[in-house]
Amino acid sequence: MGIIDSLKSGLARTKERLNLAGLLKFRSRLNEEFLDELEQILYEGDAGVAITEDLLKALRERMKRNGNEAAAREILLEEMVKLFPQGNPFEITHKPEVILLVGVNGSGKTTTAAKLAYKLIQSGKRTALAAADTFRAGAIEQLEQWGLRTGARIIKQAPGADPASVAFDALQSAQAKQEDVLIIDTAGRLHSKSNLMNELEKVGRVLKKLDESAPHQVLLVLDAVIGQNTVEQARVFLEKAGVTGLIITKLDGTARGGSALAVSREFGLPIKFLGVGEKMDDLLEFDAEQFVKELLE
Repeated sequence: MGIIDSLKSGLARTKERLNLAGLLKFRSRLNEEFLDELEQILYEGDAGVAITEDLLKALRERMKRNGNEAAAREILLEEMVKLFPQGNPFEITHKPEVILLVGVNGSGKTTTAAKLAYKLIQSGKRTALAAADTFRAGAIEQLEQWGLRTGARIIKQAPGADPASVAFDALQSAQAKQEDVLIIDTAGRLHSKSNLMNELEKVGRVLKKLDESAPHQVLLVLDAVIGQNTVEQARVFLEKAGVTGLIITKLDGTARGGSALAVSREFGLPIKFLGVGEKMDDLLEFDAEQFVKELLE
């Protein structure tokens, strides 16, 4: 399955719920009737208040410039794409580039870490995976199995080890082996538990002892299934972990993909990747224009 087909399949439920294509079929001109129906669709589709208001404001400004009967599809596409902060998914600026994956329990961090490692290895980057989730039963073994499948080197300690110690040793090892990328898989933690969030801050502090600029990317893995709750999760992780980008997972299993728009817009964070399935190559680089086009067609 190609990238576009994978995106089409992954967005099928969200597309059906939003039904922007249905709106455009019957309301092809940009006018107040179109905006009233669009507003209702966005609220019902988990896009959130902020993004709905921003989009409607932008469209009304376009109406003033283009007239009340301008073609709706082209303008809606342009304005929706503008809502997404830009970010290069494969921006590698250091050696090794340290990518810290964070998120709540069950968001799919370990699987995402492996898929990301696979993509990087396929692009020619020597990549290591650090098993800093030392508390969840079977987490280290799970990452080891993914390592065998992806070809990534696994760096681990015994179960129950200090995650910050694992991260420190992993970076030291990746530096010694001159690897291109180090992906650190951290334990899932409830965003409402301050002690767990403080532990995550400790990981960041320890990495800086070896490289003041590390971690170079902190990617928050969000489960699209939980909808608007992703916004509150992102708020706490941004404060405690310095999140630089988002990975939206399980998009294929929900109709609530509109939440991806909401959290990205709310915090000015670029979406780097979308998880659209269980296979190794079901992690897609995010392309705002392609994403919006699929919702509109």
